[in-house]
Amino acid sequence: MQALLDAIARMDLPHDAQRVFHGRGGLYPGCEQWTLDAFPPVWVLTSFQPVDDDALAQLQSALSARWQQLAPGQPLNWVFQCRHPGQTETRLMAGAVPEPHVVQEQGAHYKVHVLKGQNHGLFLDMAEGRRWVRQHVAAHPGLRVLNLFAYTCAFSVVACQAGADQVINLDMSSAALAIGQQNHRLNGITAGASFLAHDLFNSWGRISRSGPYGLVIVDPPSYQKGSFVATKDYARLLRRLPDLLSQGGHALLCLNAPELGPDFVHGLVQTVAPALRFVQRLPNPPAFDDRAPDRALKVLLYRAPEATAPSA
Repeated sequence: MQALLDAIARMDLPHDAQRVFHGRGGLYPGCEQWTLDAFPPVWVLTSFQPVDDDALAQLQSALSARWQQLAPGQPLNWVFQCRHPGQTETRLMAGAVPEPHVVQEQGAHYKVHVLKGQNHGLFLDMAEGRRWVRQHVAAHPGLRVLNLFAYTCAFSVVACQAGADQVINLDMSSAALAIGQQNHRLNGITAGASFLAHDLFNSWGRISRSGPYGLVIVDPPSYQKGSFVATKDYARLLRRLPDLLSQGGHALLCLNAPELGPDFVHGLVQTVAPALRFVQRLPNPPAFDDRAPDRALKVLLYRAPEATAPSA
């Protein structure tokens, strides 16, 4: 636990939501169970193994000491979450969590919920993916974007801010999309985005009629029974992708399954959508450095072919 304590002792006052310590990356032996995230003004400490009260008391002391250096006289707000089959809990350890709890990242605002569930409303490891979308859309104003597995629509927020003509957000969860709509309003976005609470595999006709798209974002769960299982469903999705993309359009293919490396996606594309060309793998935020990069989040950029000039 010493590496986590050292990170707490030297952490800065956060402005954006961000990861502070990523033991899950395997770079800190003995701390693989720990992550620490900042969702200002709240810290969220997560353990993937059971934790005893003595360890929590030690971490409480470390957080309190550093917080008094960073913000003298201000209350410390922190939440502990244990994600282990034998001990799953979320506990407010000190202070309070704002309601609504709104954080920012790269100038955009998002509603989060750190006391409810394991997904807090904003995936911090996707920050560089959102940065790329913002830059890409800004360089191609008027782009039409399809955001699949949209969750709370963070990709849509940055695309709209950057000048997208239209963003279609599709997710099976109407509750997640409702938060996505709130996120748009938080950022003053009142037009240009639509929200469809549908099963993707029953919605091809509808989303095809609204296409083609200059950018398709695919950020599915790796395993969610009844919704999407990467090992059987990613190929079904990719087979349809070329028909959804405009000529020269881009696809951002994401996968967060430690057991499946980038070659899993590359192989599927080569098999079912061979016309798409691989461009690059986007970097993950430095805070998410991993000893085994193929186990970390994969964000892979592909491009559809340009139109061919007619022969003379």
